[in-house]
Amino acid sequence: MERNNRLFMVIPCYNEQEVLPETSKRLLEKINNLVSRDIISADSRIVFVNDGSKDNTWEIIESLHAENPVFQGLKLSKNRGHQNALLSGLMTVKDVCDVTISMDADLQDDIDAIEEMLQKYMDGANIVFGVRSKRETDTFFKRYTAESYYKLMSKLGADTVYNHADFRLMDSTALSMLADFGEVNLFLRGIVPMIGLETDIVYYERAERLAGESKYPLFKMIQFALEGITSLSTKPIRMITELGVFIFFVSIIVLIYSLVRYFTGHTITGWTTTVLSVWAIGGLTMISLGVIGEYIGKIYLETKNRPRYIIGKYLGDEEDKDKVSLRDVKFK
Repeated sequence: MERNNRLFMVIPCYNEQEVLPETSKRLLEKINNLVSRDIISADSRIVFVNDGSKDNTWEIIESLHAENPVFQGLKLSKNRGHQNALLSGLMTVKDVCDVTISMDADLQDDIDAIEEMLQKYMDGANIVFGVRSKRETDTFFKRYTAESYYKLMSKLGADTVYNHADFRLMDSTALSMLADFGEVNLFLRGIVPMIGLETDIVYYERAERLAGESKYPLFKMIQFALEGITSLSTKPIRMITELGVFIFFVSIIVLIYSLVRYFTGHTITGWTTTVLSVWAIGGLTMISLGVIGEYIGKIYLETKNRPRYIIGKYLGDEEDKDKVSLRDVKFK
């Protein structure tokens, strides 16, 4: 199948000054190699999205763009989080590219898998997921929790790709359909599989981070996990209802047991059991209210319909100026 091949690589960046020089060097080598072999067109680009970094990330992006137009930059007006930064890059270039590949700036995702992704795109796939073949670079704790999370998502009915993060290929058709998903509570790992179309998978081994520290410490990972579950599945609310029904039937059994003990003349044992019951039911009630509150909070944010990101500046090709999807932007 013959397909157009202008590639835009979208790289979200938050405080990545330590890795950007090496990342840009390796990506440029890969792009030049693919161009020289006519796998992608010569006007393909690498787009770094600065997500409100507090270091010199944006200054480095400006310098890279000044040296070589292959590098483009997108500066968000403030930090909006990884998922919104990634979406802003994808939505900005969706009308000027044939295909995009998104990946993290630390190059833990294998750039050598890009060629296989592009081959699957040429063969007709609209979306290609990069999936980790193993997690040997992770600690035992991170590996166990990550794999447990994917399994939990599956059991809760959320359609995600096991061991897939945000290393993926999407063509212009898939991007146009992604643009129709307008939710503020963004979890692309669950939204992209909903698009459907023709999908495929490329397996790769994840490398060690080039430099700097992970932008997803434990607390942020937990937040991200909760965001994914509550954005994609209503099953936790159903589980609360099922738990309530179960506790109701247990209380009926306890009531019958108490009545039988009373009418047979036995002393009703009580204080320890009563106190434990009150604390247990009280704790379950608080947890249930918290889960419901999480969903109500999401409804609150969705009804406000605020923009998911605002672009402050875009460093790109002048000929693409009238085609890129920008909002509140200052061109170079």
